[in-house]
Amino acid sequence: MDNSWNSDENSDKGYQPSTSSVDLNEQSTAETPGYLTLSGDSFEYYRTYSDTSAFSEPIDESSCCSEPSSSRLPAMKSGGRNQNVLKRLAMNQHKKVLDNKLDDKLESLDSELEMMKERFAKLLLGEDMSGSGKGVCTAITISNAITNLYATIFGHSLRLEPMNSEKKAMWKREMNCLLSVCDFTVEFIPRSHNLRNGTSVEIMESRPRLDIYINLPALRKLDAMLIEILDSFQEREFWYAEQGSMSSSSTRSGSFRRVIHRKEEKWWVPVPCVPRGGLSEKSRKHLQHKRDCANQIHKAAMAINSSILSEMAVPETYMASLPKSGRASIGDTIYRRMYTADKFSPDYLLDKLNISSEHEALELADRVEASMYTWRRKACTNYSILSWQMVKDLMSDIDRSNKNYVLAERAESLLYYLKQRYPELAQTSLDTCKIQYNRDVGQAILESYSRVLEGLAFNIVAWIEDVLYEDILMRNQE
Repeated sequence: MDNSWNSDENSDKGYQPSTSSVDLNEQSTAETPGYLTLSGDSFEYYRTYSDTSAFSEPIDESSCCSEPSSSRLPAMKSGGRNQNVLKRLAMNQHKKVLDNKLDDKLESLDSELEMMKERFAKLLLGEDMSGSGKGVCTAITISNAITNLYATIFGHSLRLEPMNSEKKAMWKREMNCLLSVCDFTVEFIPRSHNLRNGTSVEIMESRPRLDIYINLPALRKLDAMLIEILDSFQEREFWYAEQGSMSSSSTRSGSFRRVIHRKEEKWWVPVPCVPRGGLSEKSRKHLQHKRDCANQIHKAAMAINSSILSEMAVPETYMASLPKSGRASIGDTIYRRMYTADKFSPDYLLDKLNISSEHEALELADRVEASMYTWRRKACTNYSILSWQMVKDLMSDIDRSNKNYVLAERAESLLYYLKQRYPELAQTSLDTCKIQYNRDVGQAILESYSRVLEGLAFNIVAWIEDVLYEDILMRNQE
């Protein structure tokens, strides 16, 4: 009777037996069958739950029973408390992941900083690591730095696809560093300034140098437009076959797309592939529009590069190496066509020459350019000429009916049309000599920047035309 009364009283108070209040090995189930069964179930439940909570915290015993117990109650955890524990675990793991990412980012920044230090050290030393002062001048060093940076970023790009985010960031960051020199390349101009007492005085005011002020923003805009053109090919209907992975008659597994035959003379260029039946009208128009844009960018960059090169001084070493006769430089055949024709047509002459390779075109450009400067020098023989700058100034005063003047003008037009017909033509001997002996840092930056953008624009046009050509072939096959 007493036991049952105690059982009822304790159950009303929500009493839960502790581990010391029930001994499963000694106590008999016959004395209080209901109590032992209930307490045994609850005991097993809380013990099992406590075993799985390895990160639980101790709970105050007074929160579990109304009367203090002589023995310590098992830790009973609520679902909310375990959720907090799991949240703390997740936060700790997330913090570790963030710490690892931060460490990796700091390591990459440190490596990039060391790389920038090395490059600017070479820049200041003039690429002479001995420090003896025998390095090249600053203008050539910056020009080489821009050229090498372009080769690093775009040298392995042979496809119409968006730029890698890391390479894009590297291109913008390092170009900003190299172009920052132009921010301090200024010229001084006189300006009238009124004082408080009404006196007008003339002061010298600095402004960006005119060629930099005009050309550098234009080149930056062309650069951004070229990157935008590449980024526009994020989603495309064409793709590229891996180099040397497929033959011309093979078909990709799982699709109906064919691999177009690779040209033998450009085996390293990836082969563009289009769907069976050709590209959609929308994709074709997109490619044509981007080709026209890149073509205009190429012409603009080439015009800027030509104007910068024309402003560079002709080295005296080049003038000293010129032949005595322009006719001997270009040959009798071209000379007769240039001299005897009443109306000279450069296009007609180039068609008759039947130039078959880029090497022949470059050789002809060197000879025509040398003859042009030879005839210009002869046109000014009646003057006491001491420098090429004076030759340029006196050319406008010379009689235009002069034989040497006419030949020089026709040679200049022939050289212009030759470069237009072969836009991928390498630099002529005069251009290389000008860049080598140039000492103007601003001109070096503008020339190299426009040259690399000209090359990138030309490559983009060529890649787009390759895809359009394969599209025409596929449509004709269907």
